[in-house]
Amino acid sequence: MPQARWDHTRIPNQAGKLAVVTGANSGLGWHISLQLARQGAHVVMACRDKARAMQAMDAIRAEVPDARLSFQALDLASLDKVRACAAALAAAHPRVDLLVNNAGVMFLPYALSADGFEIQMACNHLGHFLLTGLLLPQLAQAPAARIVTMSSGFNHYGRLPQGGFKGQPGYSRHRAYCDTKLANIVFARALSSRLARAGSHIASVAAHPGYAATNLQFGAANLSASPWLAGLSRASMRLSNALLAQPASMGALPALYAATEPGVKSGDYIGPDGFQESRGYPKLVDAPKRARDADQVARFWAQSEQATGFRYDDAALNGETDQRVVRLR
Repeated sequence: MPQARWDHTRIPNQAGKLAVVTGANSGLGWHISLQLARQGAHVVMACRDKARAMQAMDAIRAEVPDARLSFQALDLASLDKVRACAAALAAAHPRVDLLVNNAGVMFLPYALSADGFEIQMACNHLGHFLLTGLLLPQLAQAPAARIVTMSSGFNHYGRLPQGGFKGQPGYSRHRAYCDTKLANIVFARALSSRLARAGSHIASVAAHPGYAATNLQFGAANLSASPWLAGLSRASMRLSNALLAQPASMGALPALYAATEPGVKSGDYIGPDGFQESRGYPKLVDAPKRARDADQVARFWAQSEQATGFRYDDAALNGETDQRVVRLR
């Protein structure tokens, strides 16, 4: 169990470890990258925008001058680009000690990804589902590899899509986001079970940040067709963040605990210890009931495999699948 007031000062030495952090250029991902680099890890910042990632690296090096950082292009909205990212990572790094599935989008209006999937589910779940599978050979080379998948307290309001990933009639961007966050905790837990059954030593852990002030909340406003509504939305989020949210540095702690604390077990779920898990220091928390419905989880997993073209069979789970060979739809 997490001890009281665990913070970044208690992160163990990470020297010699290779960490891949998605969405590392801002918000929670930036703070996760900063603290891992501070403790000696080589952090690969997997981001869509190279210019913003370079700025983020400069900001980390301003605090940690000897930080070991590198950039890898990753666009989770395209499965082909996810495959390209995984192939580049495999070529550059034969071993991955830590994969932090952090990147995401929030409350976006209805749109389809390059592969024809609802955009929030594509970015928040399907892209990470495929990236994780493709990196299993590199994770298998690390003696204590961990996969940390970032969920959210919004997962309590989500439902697992049972009819595909194109979005449902009467689409709600808020409901769709909640669905993706439930998908994240389901993925982490189900992957943990599958890894254990296959005899793999890789751990799969989930975390959620509580209510943290990041740029994520402003994504929908930036896409609004109405400047007036966009401005109103941004003002509302700024006020809410100022009054209710904890800093992103605090929101990153559950993921950092999940990634580095020796006592964490595969299948654990880490969140804040404060009121309604909205803020505070890391602790072990309970997964929502919908994440424990075995029949729905099994159907959702099968749909995710079909959508991404990647099957998590025993060979894949033990890192025996050639990264360059991906099962196509």
